[in-house]
Amino acid sequence: MTTARVDSGPQTLVLYCGAGVPEAVYWGARLPEDEDLAAVAAAARHDLTGGMLDVLPPLSLCPEPARSWQGQPGLAVSRADGTPLSPLFRFSGAATTDGALELISVAAEDGLTLTHRILTGPEGSLTLSARLTSKSPVRVRWLAAPVLPGPQLADEIIDVSGRWTREFALNRTPWTTGIRLRESRTGRSGHEHPPYAIFPGRGAVNTQGAVWAMHYGWSGGHRMLAEELPDGRRQIQFGHAEGAETEAGTAFETAPLTVLYSDRGLNGIAVAFQRLVRDHVVTWPEPTRPRPVHYNSWEAVYFRHNLSELTAMADRAAAIGAERFVLDDGWFGRRDDDTSSLGDWTVDRRKWPDGLMPLIDHVHKLKMRFGIWFEPEMVNPDSDLYRAHPDWALGPADQTTGRGQMVLNLALPQVRDNLFAQVSAILTEYPVDYIKWDHNRLLPVVDAAQARGAYDLFARLRAAHPGVEIESCASGGGRIDHGILAHTHRVWLSDCIDAEERLRMQHVAALFLPSCVTGSHVGSRHSHTTGRTLPMAFRAWVAAQRHMGFEMDLHELTDEDRKTLAGITAWYKANRSWMMAGDILRLDSADPTVIAEVQIARDGGRFVVFAGQVGTTVQVLPRPLQLTGLDPDATYEIVLANPGDAPPQSRGPNALKAGPLRLTGRSLMSQGILLPVAWPATIWVVEGRRV
Repeated sequence: MTTARVDSGPQTLVLYCGAGVPEAVYWGARLPEDEDLAAVAAAARHDLTGGMLDVLPPLSLCPEPARSWQGQPGLAVSRADGTPLSPLFRFSGAATTDGALELISVAAEDGLTLTHRILTGPEGSLTLSARLTSKSPVRVRWLAAPVLPGPQLADEIIDVSGRWTREFALNRTPWTTGIRLRESRTGRSGHEHPPYAIFPGRGAVNTQGAVWAMHYGWSGGHRMLAEELPDGRRQIQFGHAEGAETEAGTAFETAPLTVLYSDRGLNGIAVAFQRLVRDHVVTWPEPTRPRPVHYNSWEAVYFRHNLSELTAMADRAAAIGAERFVLDDGWFGRRDDDTSSLGDWTVDRRKWPDGLMPLIDHVHKLKMRFGIWFEPEMVNPDSDLYRAHPDWALGPADQTTGRGQMVLNLALPQVRDNLFAQVSAILTEYPVDYIKWDHNRLLPVVDAAQARGAYDLFARLRAAHPGVEIESCASGGGRIDHGILAHTHRVWLSDCIDAEERLRMQHVAALFLPSCVTGSHVGSRHSHTTGRTLPMAFRAWVAAQRHMGFEMDLHELTDEDRKTLAGITAWYKANRSWMMAGDILRLDSADPTVIAEVQIARDGGRFVVFAGQVGTTVQVLPRPLQLTGLDPDATYEIVLANPGDAPPQSRGPNALKAGPLRLTGRSLMSQGILLPVAWPATIWVVEGRRV
């Protein structure tokens, strides 16, 4: 075999298998079935000119210094004693294993075998991984998943950055000669460098254009490298954080790299990622159950747990429409602040003399289910667990703590056994429906074994308690990736629930995450993380765009606020069945002060537009908002769901304020809709049905 192709949905990957490691000679729009692959490979061969080597080193699936590759290599390996190796791999053959194409290359002189695995996945995806095996132990500093060429007609690299309380910001970096390197060395996928990258073709926007994208499904820290060589070729590498494999061994494997291509703009990528997560990555305990409205106790009481206060809060939450009550941090050990008791997962009898059942019974009488907070991967030095087992902490004994805590070494089986026993005991004693699983501390060292240990602990607990749903929280959005989502069911996007910040974060996160896994709560009138004060309608509508919940002291609500929140919660419940299963499409707004999206049911029969106003407009009147994803030949009835939110300045004959309109999909996508005038920190909600 000298050439091979792998097709998935709208994309084709063509591989050339010559003397060395195979090369990806084409990655892009799906090719005709009768395409001459030998001609495709030949057409990808470059010329030579002055100042170059006599043979152009190949941009293979693992670029090799031994072949005079002048860019970043795909493998850095040494013998167990530290002696560097520069293996020269030769293509050995191909095999099909479990439906995946495996391309095998061997460096016989060094006893190494490199296997590149390519699997056709759902939603038009490809899943790529690399495996290195050795006859004798070696040390791997870097192993890239199969390396693909960067698109030549892409002018920029889009990746994601952030920090605590401000996650999911998009970075746009021009392709230039040199390296764009993003690396998370915190032991989590990270606020700072989540493992996503998008490569838009020239002129691509949300609704149109060619786009390439990748996601590295690993929770333990990763590295992304996008490099343009002086000769103009581009390569994209993903793998574990450099040096994450700390022990010598005979087998090393990357995490799965999800690869997508879209000819429908960024939204084509977004829909594929959303469906992948919802329908193929997450495994639901109760797949048909509607996503329940949360009430989380954290911002209401923090560590001040009191049965009467919490039962009163449960009463208020249920009256507004909550269906799950989550008891957050502070119920265990002697946990009066964040400096003690992590690791001691027994009920604090000072606060709960009769255990948690009085609260749980009350919650159940209100027809709500019960959830609870854990942070099992961490330990406080002030804890019985640490005093008994200081050797169980990861990293040096004199390390700097974070939030007063250290990390438990989950590579140790005895640590995982202890945590499983403690958490399982709580889940056995109490009818817990839900775990908010937190991870607030950065790892003191980079160690892939920690992530593998966490996955093992999750798997054991889920096998023992299959009905329990788990939320991944890591100081908010510090661990959001397909690796963790294979073990959990919801992510906490940010510890900031300021609605204006959340609107922006949710808009970016929709490139990768569906509504059903994205937790979004209505916070306090006065935000605890920004100090900003925002109206209830705006806070509630932003939360209703995703998996809705409340997180506030409900005693602060005025009668008007309570009425507004209850009404929007009822709206969420009436629409969640199709929204949580539908697609989120970002809209290209002509006004930068408007953040807008349309959510469309899978059958296309209905949709809802959310258009958030985050500032004052330059022009006097709103610009038209063009929709997307509709049937151009269908007729839709559209109606403004919240006409009562119009400000006093909205005094003209806007048609949407007057009642339903009937327009074709073509009109809605070409001409768009004219929304009424809006104040900052408000949002328009437009419902549509095909007629």
